[in-house]
Amino acid sequence: MSQLSDAMLETLETIDSWQEPLLKDLHQHPELSMVEERTRALVAQHLTDFGYEVHELGGGVVGVLENGEGRTVLHRADMDALPIREDSGLPYASTDTQEDLTGVVQPVMHACGHDFHVATGLGAAKLLAEHRQEWSGTVLMLFQPGEEFGDGAQTMVEDGLMDALPRPEVCLSQHVLTEPVSGKVAVAEGPVLSTSQSMTVEVFGSGSHGSMPHLGVDPVVLAAKIVTSLQTLVSRELSPQEFGVVTVGSLHAGSSPNVIPETATLQLNFRAYSEEVLQRLVEGMERIVRAECQAARSPREPRFETISQYPVTDNDPAVAAAVRDALVAHFGEDRVEQMDPATASEDFSLIPEAFGVPYCYWGFGGYAEGSEVLPNHSPHWAPDLQPTLRTGTEAAAAVILGLLADEV
Repeated sequence: MSQLSDAMLETLETIDSWQEPLLKDLHQHPELSMVEERTRALVAQHLTDFGYEVHELGGGVVGVLENGEGRTVLHRADMDALPIREDSGLPYASTDTQEDLTGVVQPVMHACGHDFHVATGLGAAKLLAEHRQEWSGTVLMLFQPGEEFGDGAQTMVEDGLMDALPRPEVCLSQHVLTEPVSGKVAVAEGPVLSTSQSMTVEVFGSGSHGSMPHLGVDPVVLAAKIVTSLQTLVSRELSPQEFGVVTVGSLHAGSSPNVIPETATLQLNFRAYSEEVLQRLVEGMERIVRAECQAARSPREPRFETISQYPVTDNDPAVAAAVRDALVAHFGEDRVEQMDPATASEDFSLIPEAFGVPYCYWGFGGYAEGSEVLPNHSPHWAPDLQPTLRTGTEAAAAVILGLLADEV
């Protein structure tokens, strides 16, 4: 099993000199999903300078470094930020705004650590390029747009990713997290991130004066009954051993206190650790909505629309074991922990699924032990710059080297 050599560790000291300013620049100038133009250009230029063959596909960038015979390993980092106004207190906090895909100007913040992912990915890319004598094979460093919307991986696939690149034997990705503590990493086999589906449901009533509810069909009452009934999907239709979440995050109906409106619109999110459970939840929701509409004498069938969908992130056991071995070989047992499954969702797995290869997704910590831990997607999100940046860079490089050498 490979780990970083003394020469590589010496090179890491020089990488720090440009990597920290790069991270601060990325954090100060974040870009929203699918409009990461500055970030994409910056990544492409760095990869070119490192000696990689660069491909721009579907809003993302891939650097290809061929180094003799051997295995091909793909490492993915996501690049996009979120429409959040930053309140982190960092001296390099973002004050930028940007027009999103719908034309709305939004505040922008790297509130999920994708700036760390880009910086650690580029750091690992440079380390591998400068020490080709220590490995053989082909490395694919992929920088993906649009993870927050769940569009980016599929966009790259549809833009010819599989035709443009050599087929990898394995795909890898990592994420800065609130756990473990900064300086440590965590990995597990099996489901580590949930599948997710977000939907809009519109139900129909018949408008009337607020003083004459008997002459209409009230979609507000109908929507309220749907929200209440949906609570039984998890509590009474899933086994206590099965994980599932049904959330009604938005309910909108009407605009006046004295008018019974024509429609009500709900926005829902479903999460599970298996596609089968997710499908049961969605089908159960549709059954409940239709039944409540019929009971309320709704004049029209309800309308269902899927807004976004993420697959489950399900680490291949053999690859996860090889990743753990590589991390332990480099960091030691005391810095490698078991990763607890999270209920967040990712579109990374669409890339290995498109290639038909196994994958592993692991985490590295962002907060020092005993410090206040702020969650991803918070306007106060501010992981420790170090040792977070160094740990993520070492983890990416060590795992890539390990998987280039390990036949899994």
